Amino acid sequence: MRKTVLISGASSGLGKQFARIFAHEQYDLVLVARNKEKLMALKKQIEGKYQVHAEVIVCDLAQTNAAEDIYDVLCNQNITIDILINNAGFGDYGEFISSDLKRQKDMIMVNILSLVSLTHLLLPSMRQRKSGKILNVSSMAAFQSGPLMSVYYASKAFVLNFSEALHEELKHSGIHVCALCPGPTQTEFFHNANLQTSSSFYEKHISDPKKIAIEGYFQLMHNKAVDIPGFSNKMITAASKMAPRWLSRQAVTWLQKEKIGSHQSCPQQYNYNTKKI
Repeated sequence: MRKTVLISGASSGLGKQFARIFAHEQYDLVLVARNKEKLMALKKQIEGKYQVHAEVIVCDLAQTNAAEDIYDVLCNQNITIDILINNAGFGDYGEFISSDLKRQKDMIMVNILSLVSLTHLLLPSMRQRKSGKILNVSSMAAFQSGPLMSVYYASKAFVLNFSEALHEELKHSGIHVCALCPGPTQTEFFHNANLQTSSSFYEKHISDPKKIAIEGYFQLMHNKAVDIPGFSNKMITAASKMAPRWLSRQAVTWLQKEKIGSHQSCPQQYNYNTKKI
């Protein structure tokens, strides 16, 4: 009998890559996102290529009780979740005082509250079976404050600390918990976060989401508590921990501030080789 993985934010970016990886490894899938058209296209592709079953749940995790609605669908269809990938999340760029308050609340709901709720709802059955895995997608942003993206950075710090605590609580239970902390990754995140004018948008070494998802998969399987993909990202994170906090937050401000009059073009979408995965 195949095991089943639930992936939030599955319609694009890292979520889509995770779906392909787990399908390649012969897991059935529950794909969760807002965009029904994209989810159905991914379901068709995965079922045709890998001969696994993919269930689609169209849901906006910014809505109150979204996690409970997902859980009700799983219970009604008698679907047991063996692996939970809490991937859904988004950011917003700009000074907090000028930001849209609803968008900030939605960000907290998606990045934190829905992640916590899904984890809390699915953990008891994992504990009962003494088996299960949870991957929470955090970010390098979790290791410092984030001027001009204050709520996003704070939300990812929550995800990191929450995941580490769960890893420790559950380390003798047979359940793996891992926080994946990637750096800048080529997904729709930059456009959705209004980061087109930020210096960080023009990173030369922006990561391939397929590679990030593959590393996250293997680190979850090996029960690593925290994974920061990429040697340079590890070094940057280590340096930020050692630096005085005033210097760290000023460095982030410098990185995040707008590029005025820049003629650089936006990074192009990668052409992924999906023959193997």
